[in-house]
Amino acid sequence: MNETLVPARELFREFPPTAVIAFYLLAAASLATFAWGCWLRVRKYRAGRRLEPREQPWRRVLKALAALATQSTLRKRNASVGWAHALVFWGFAVLFAGTVLITLDQDVLEVIDPGLQFWRGDFYLAFSLALDLMGLAFLAGLAMLGVRRSVAKPPQLDYARPDRARDEYDRLGYVRDDRIFLWGLFAVGVTGFLTESLRIAADRPAFEVWSIVGWQLASALGRIGISSDAAGMLHPWGWWLHAVLALGFIAYIPYSKAIHMLAAMVNLALRDPLAGRRLPAPPAAESGTGYASLTDLTWKELLGLDACTRCGRCHVACPARAGGWPLSPRDAILELREHAEAHLGGRSWLREKQARPGTSEVAGTVLRARTLWSCTTCLACVEACPVGVEHVPLVVQMRRRLVEGGSIDRNLQRALEHIAQYGNSFGEPAQRRARWTEGLAFQIKDARSEPVDVLWFVGDHASFDPEAQVVTRAAARLFHRAGLDFGIVYDDERNSGNDVRRIGEEGLYEMLVRDNLATLGRARFRRIVTTDPHSYNTLRFEYPRFGGAFRVLHASELLAELIGSGKLVLDRRLDVVATYHDPCHLSRYARLTEAPRALLRALGATLREMPRNRANSFCCGAGGGRLWMTDTGTEARPSEQRIAEALAIPGLQYFVTACPKDLKMYRDALKASGSDGRVEIRDLIELVEMGLVPREATHATQP
Repeated sequence: MNETLVPARELFREFPPTAVIAFYLLAAASLATFAWGCWLRVRKYRAGRRLEPREQPWRRVLKALAALATQSTLRKRNASVGWAHALVFWGFAVLFAGTVLITLDQDVLEVIDPGLQFWRGDFYLAFSLALDLMGLAFLAGLAMLGVRRSVAKPPQLDYARPDRARDEYDRLGYVRDDRIFLWGLFAVGVTGFLTESLRIAADRPAFEVWSIVGWQLASALGRIGISSDAAGMLHPWGWWLHAVLALGFIAYIPYSKAIHMLAAMVNLALRDPLAGRRLPAPPAAESGTGYASLTDLTWKELLGLDACTRCGRCHVACPARAGGWPLSPRDAILELREHAEAHLGGRSWLREKQARPGTSEVAGTVLRARTLWSCTTCLACVEACPVGVEHVPLVVQMRRRLVEGGSIDRNLQRALEHIAQYGNSFGEPAQRRARWTEGLAFQIKDARSEPVDVLWFVGDHASFDPEAQVVTRAAARLFHRAGLDFGIVYDDERNSGNDVRRIGEEGLYEMLVRDNLATLGRARFRRIVTTDPHSYNTLRFEYPRFGGAFRVLHASELLAELIGSGKLVLDRRLDVVATYHDPCHLSRYARLTEAPRALLRALGATLREMPRNRANSFCCGAGGGRLWMTDTGTEARPSEQRIAEALAIPGLQYFVTACPKDLKMYRDALKASGSDGRVEIRDLIELVEMGLVPREATHATQP
């Protein structure tokens, strides 16, 4: 056994000078290939528009680093995958850091001053232990992901496209790229341990027991009959195999899905925390509104296309894809990326094969009109993405171009015309907006003429839809019973514009905002409440950019506040089994999930959650203008799938909503599914009123 006074080792063990020179030439070629590929990517990004300055850049960087360190964005949708990826990430990071330290010690400090070298003694022992442990974690994580991909084969890893016939594309390149990336890294890790074990088996220095994996493997080599001399002869072969694989992987990074290792960090740091909630204004361009071609995208959006890892989380979360419409958020991003690589450069070596348009246009061509109109803008894709890709703003920007070009569904166009002419999607005269109040036993204040504490922005469906009006009157009775000082603006209220903007009709949206802000400017109030999550979103997140900064509450928040303060006392306990459907505009858009559940608990209801709840809620299918569109997909509608999910709950009595659109969508879905009568679809406000003993002064008959 070879005893060494100071723990250390020679990097190029018994290598002739020509071999050392060959290694450095190979390393230089690898780094040059890597650098050239990165430059091609950067050149592609430079073709995009400038990005508006982001606030608090250092805070954003720290948050992105924290997300990477904890792998929080990967763990939130699938904990096991997140932890496996964490092993890979931290294993790779430590092994890479170890390589950098060795390079610094051997190639820099040895030239400057050998006395500064640190890769020896106690540092070397700790270094060996850390790298062996993290190398083992690295391989374990890769093995877990490999088994998942090869054995479990989850649907999100299926590359079949819902918007193309099978003979229109070939994604075998994606499959090969995935395999090279995963098993290439695995081979780098295995050959690293193999090389270490051969070196230890050849020399047997006692201190190398700190290399716990290499030491055990070296012992195993001895047990199968490989002598020290044989190990010494095999070591150079293992060393070169490991070096070629490692340097080859470095060269491969900017030409493969591995580019996400660089792009994801930047994308996470630059992501908009209000992406989709607060849509950007259309870019100022002479060619028209919205995105027509690749160069209309910002450089950050082009980089975001490269950040996509093809993990498919957005693909399986999308209600449009589940309903059989020709949209997959993943495929939309990949299609834009392929098109950008074809026209702007920075092309991956293994890619999708299909006939591609000869121009850089995207709206209605690369991404077909029906694909773009399939989106419900529910934000499930944005919320699920672990690397911060912002799908919905891209879809809306391209929709803006479709609207401008007249490529829009006829029913959707009719709804927009009604909103433009009447201020509501029902085509009703403005004078009828407050007719729902006629069934009440009290008068609601006119906030245009007298001050109120709370201004109630009612919204279109809550004002005009007969079923929703029942809930609206119930809300009014609750507010009145609690002694709330509230009022409405009657016929001066117009559609808030939330869905109008997500359809892509920016001009009409801005007109609605101006009209509503003019009305709100004449009223005197302290805060706004609404029962409509769609109105809630745009009033809270988008109106401030137009000069309308208000404190906005959803009715569930206000009712929870009134009950908590004792102003509204629940007289009855509801001994019922209920499930609560989180509206997209409350759960994902506003992160408002606890107030509705607090109300159900206060009522004494037994809450049974559906598998998809809170921010992972499944969309009803009405958002983004889909409410007014009648085209069908090839599968059950999202609302019907959601009802089926709820009906699987044993003993369920109430399916509870908190959105006027949801109420209609799910009652229709219950009937369509043939399950009418099995459960009741009720708005949360109705249940709260059921928890009160009626009083003659506040409870009126229906008109």
